[in-house]
Order: sequence, then structure tokens, then C-alpha cells
Amino acid sequence: MDTSQYLDLFIDETKEHLQTLNEHVLVLEKEPENADTINEIFRAAHTLKGMSGTMGFTRMQRLTHDLENVFSEIRNGNMKANAKLIDVLFRGLDALESYLDVISSEGNEGTEDNEDIIQDLNALLEEQSGGSAEASPASPEEAEESGQTPQSEKEESAADDEKYKFRQIPVNEYEINAIRTAKQEGKNIYGITVFLQESCILKSARAFLVFKSVENKGELIKSVPSTEKIEDEEFDFDFSWILATTESAESIKKLILNVSEIAEVYMDVFEIPEEKPEPEKKQAQTQTQRKTIKKEEKKPAETAEDKPKKAKGKMGSRSVRVDIDKLDVLMNLVSELIIAKNGLVSVSTNGAGQGENAQSFHEQIEYLERVTTNLHESVMKVRMVPIDSVVNRFPRMIRDLNRKLNKKMELYMTGEETELDRTVIDEIGDPLMHLLRNSADHGLESNEERVRLGKPEIGSIFLDAYQDGNNVVIEVRDDGAGIDVEKVKSKAIDRGVITEKQAETMSSKDFIDLLFLPSFSTADKITDVSGRGVGLDVVKTKIEALGGSISAKSVEGEGSTFTIQLPLTLAIIQALMVEVGTEKYAIPLGNINGIEDIAKDEICFVQSKEVIHLRGSVIPILRLREILDIAPPEKEPENFIVVVMKKGDQRVGLIIDNLLGQQETVIKSLGRHITNDKLFSGATILGDGEVALILDTNSLI
Repeated sequence: MDTSQYLDLFIDETKEHLQTLNEHVLVLEKEPENADTINEIFRAAHTLKGMSGTMGFTRMQRLTHDLENVFSEIRNGNMKANAKLIDVLFRGLDALESYLDVISSEGNEGTEDNEDIIQDLNALLEEQSGGSAEASPASPEEAEESGQTPQSEKEESAADDEKYKFRQIPVNEYEINAIRTAKQEGKNIYGITVFLQESCILKSARAFLVFKSVENKGELIKSVPSTEKIEDEEFDFDFSWILATTESAESIKKLILNVSEIAEVYMDVFEIPEEKPEPEKKQAQTQTQRKTIKKEEKKPAETAEDKPKKAKGKMGSRSVRVDIDKLDVLMNLVSELIIAKNGLVSVSTNGAGQGENAQSFHEQIEYLERVTTNLHESVMKVRMVPIDSVVNRFPRMIRDLNRKLNKKMELYMTGEETELDRTVIDEIGDPLMHLLRNSADHGLESNEERVRLGKPEIGSIFLDAYQDGNNVVIEVRDDGAGIDVEKVKSKAIDRGVITEKQAETMSSKDFIDLLFLPSFSTADKITDVSGRGVGLDVVKTKIEALGGSISAKSVEGEGSTFTIQLPLTLAIIQALMVEVGTEKYAIPLGNINGIEDIAKDEICFVQSKEVIHLRGSVIPILRLREILDIAPPEKEPENFIVVVMKKGDQRVGLIIDNLLGQQETVIKSLGRHITNDKLFSGATILGDGEVALILDTNSLI
């Protein structure tokens, strides 16, 4: 059977299990005796092994199986977690992530066997457990798979027997003949009832994975309910089979239990009942079952090469898990939208502009506006994802940098529950990783230097996220040496980025901003962590592509802070509509600091650039007509409308012709055919059908 339809589900769940393993192995390193952590690690590894085996990824299954053996020995008390063991475990988890990367892009797991990791895992088993892994007491999961029942769980098993009862499977004459034929061929006939956990969300997917796990081991004679109903999720949390196989009941049960979210499997030898189906039903049942059996004929095993490959190129996750309550709100709003539509239809039929109908028309428009606003807010909430899905992998990264750089450091995170749009979440991980690596390598001093300066030997790196209006702010800071402004100045002059004359008029902040220039680095040597000058410029480019901004500040000897500001969503924004010449443009409201009416004679020149004095500050101004190559007016006005934009600590004024008002705009992509897109972040369609371009204020500033 084709498993490609469940590949996305497998990828998403595997990412979650690998993240769980990474997080809990970090805890295990600090708390080797934490029983809850050990149990959670074993459960995640056990589930991951079953999932990869079910999908046919045998290399991934084998490595996970060996990791599970180690986790099992730790849980049984035969092994102790130490630095050497933790290092090998992390190597194993990294290898599993590599498998997942290949699966995401190629649709198969590749050809890497990771024999060195498997050998190291087995060597640790022999070294620490004294070869007792084979004879160690069975864990509850292993006992369940082998048909054993641990003494401590006998009472619980007795209770389960009441809850999970074998479902009787009626058979007709055609099925009885199939059973007799299978017996004559020496096959075992089993009645199987599989019970899914009641927390299972995708029941049909789980049922399919169960079938996939045993399809090569025998012949399915009957399914209750039918396979069609199982595919359509028209069943509760259990389904039953009659299976003809040469395998033992224990091996079949073990294969089924390897699939995650299985609560129980009941198996017994199936005996043909003495009763036969009622004569009047026989013909209809026979015809139905002939169709079913024909559909369920055994297919040859599918190899990795046979599986349809996805298009190459790793894609970000395209799914979002949504709380059912949020979907209920959406359904209610859609219902109200339909009511509003019907109201408008009714009013228009009776004459929208006549007498009382005119009032009714305006009321319906207001009602429609309220509903669409609420609908917009609800859809945005559905798109929002907690930022912890990105930042939860960073403690592991800091742990690895700790060992690689030989620096003692700790990562402290706050605001992991802060939510961002899914599209922003998918892109923010790499910029944050660059900033954290910079803090670890450039920011923090060596252990010896920190002690000499009277600082704690263990350096601190902080990652804080919080919502600020319609934006989310993420700060990455450290308690290290701070940015050496004089060193930045010297490097910039040596490389010709600035002249000595320019340097004399530059502030400390101006020098710090030079760090965001392409290929600029103050590192004395290049390492595999940093020093190539491809960090902060990449961060800035990525952040600004998301409609955000980044700034930096530093106090020498105390540390540095990098502040990222991002929009909550990239789909719908509040914008100020303006007119330049005869064209209309949209300016995102979140970037606007104010609107001023400036007289012509208030414009001054500083270093040949136009500026204005505004409440004690000097603000450069830009004429949008010149930037957009729009012909100047025949007569220059005596007063100008200036929209003051803000980006971090920087401000700039945009001279426009007219203000049209505030409007909620839906952002549309410009597409790949627009090559000069630096000035614009997208376009929007106005109420009259006209298209207005959305100005990219980051590039203007």
C-alpha cells in the first residue's frame, strides 16, 4: 500500500518526538536519576521506532531500536548516564534528524547506516551493563509485546480485560470457504481486535498504519467495519480483522503494538461458527465480500525505490494544530457572514437606496464589517503558533557550543508561549541561531578571563520574547565583554568601509550598525562557529524580509543586546493609504511614528541631504516622487505632508501628496516576475478593484 499520503504526518510527529528526546536527554545529563525523564525518553524512543518501522524506514528503525535498548537499560537500573553515554546518545539523535531531513526532501531515508554510532551504543551496553542487556527484566512495553504480564500490572490487566473485549466477527459462506482454504494451506487463522487510544486524532491514519505493519505477513479475509468505512473514519476506536498467516500470534501482536496510539490488541484463534448466515442475506453478503476481498488482495511489498518521491528541496511544515474551540468560533462567524449576506440580498431586492431600506442597508454593512473584523481576528489566532516550537532546540545547541568552545555557559529563556504567525515561525529559527552563536563565541569571555574580571565563571545568555502592540519583540543578550567599538572602528577604516573623517562624526551606535554590513567581522580568526562575516548581515536580511527590524546596543564590559521586532502576522495588516501623483500606496501602520504638516521653508540641508527639525530632533526626509520616479508637480506647494517612519532608533520622513486614510489591507505577493521589488513588500486590492503597492519602509530607511 502507498504510505506517501501519511508521510507529512510521520515527518511532523517525528520532529516532535526528536525534540522531546533532545530536551529530556539534556535533563538526564543533569539529573541522571530522574525517573520521570527516563520514562518519557523511553516512551518517545519506543514510539519513534514503531513509526519508522511502519513507514518502511528500516535504517531509522534499527538505529532507534539500539537507542531504545540503551534507554531500557538506564530505566532498569543496569546503566548510569554519564558524559560519554550522553555524547553517544546525542550523536544518535543527530543521525535520526539527518534521516528525517533526507526523508523530508527525498521521500526515502537514504543509504547511510551509521554503523559507528550503533557499534558505540552496543559497546556501551556491554561495558556498563556487563552484557546483561539480553537477560534484563522485561519492561512493561516489552512484556506486553511478548504476551507477558508483569506482576505489578496484573490487577490493571484484569480491569483492561473488561474494557477491551474481543468483537465478534460474523462470516458468510464465501468467507468460510476462504478460511477453510487457508487452513488447508497450513495457515493460522486469527481473530484480531485493535483498540486505539481515545486521544487519537487521526483514527483512519492509525488504522492504515496498523494494516501496513502486517500486510506482508498474511491475508486479510475480513474487516469489521469495512475498509471503506475505516478510510472514512466511520468507526469508533476499535476495528476487527480475520487474518490468515503463517506467523505466530505473538509476532503479529508485536508488529501492531509498534504503531503509536494503540491502547490494546486482542488476538485469538478464529473458529468457524456453527451458525451460517441467513439464506436471504447470503447472496447480498457474498457479492459485497467479493468486492471487498478483491480490493484487499495482498500486494507485493513496497521498497524504498518504489515509493513516490516528493519534489526535491526541503519544505517547512505546512500544518498547524488548531484548538477545536477556535474552529467553533470560526464556524459561528462564517454562519453570521452568511446571515449578513442574506440580509444584503434582501435589502437590495427591495431597493437599497429608498426610504427605510437605505437605513437597513447601512445597518447590514456595519454588521458585515463587524463580522469580517472578528473573522479576521479568529483566522489570525488559528495561524498563530507559540515561539517555543523554534526556541526549544536552542538549549541543546548551547550545550554543544559549551563543549566545542570550552566555555561554561547557560541559556535562560522567557516568553516561549509568545505566539507568531506560522510563516514567521518557519523563518525565524536561523537568525536566532546566528545571534546565539555570536553571543557564545564573540560575546562571552573565556572562563579564566571571567574569573579574572570578578564575573561568575559560568556565562549567561538570555533569550526573551514578548508581545508589544501589533509586534513581537525578541531579545538575545549576554553578560559578556560587549562590543569593542574601537576595534570595529579600526577594522572598518582598514577595510575601506568608512574614512577616518567619517569616523570622527560617527556615534558608538553608528559603529555597532556596521556589524550588519555584508562580510564584516571583527573576529581575529575563523572558526566553524563564527568569524566569516556571514552572520549578522544574513540575520538582518532575513528579518527585514519578514517585515521586521533588528538593532543592537552594547555596554563595554557588561554585555550586548540584539533586539528583533517582528509583525504578528504577514497576511493582513493595518495600513495608511497615501497618494503620490496619481498613484495610491499603502504604508504599514506599525512603522509610522507620526504625521506632520511641514512648511517649505522648514526644510534644511545637512551634508547635502534634506532634513527637518522636529521637537529637538533632526530627521532626514525623502521625497517619494523622486524615489518612485514620478514627475514633480508643476508648482511646488508651500506646505508638505510628511509621514515620519521609525525603525529601531532611526527615523525618516516621507513626503507624500495626499492622505487617503487608514485601511485594513490583505497582502498579495508580487510574484517572481517583479524584479525591482526592494521598494515594495507586496500589493493589495482596494475596494474599487484598483491595485495599490505596499511600501517596504525598512528598505527606504
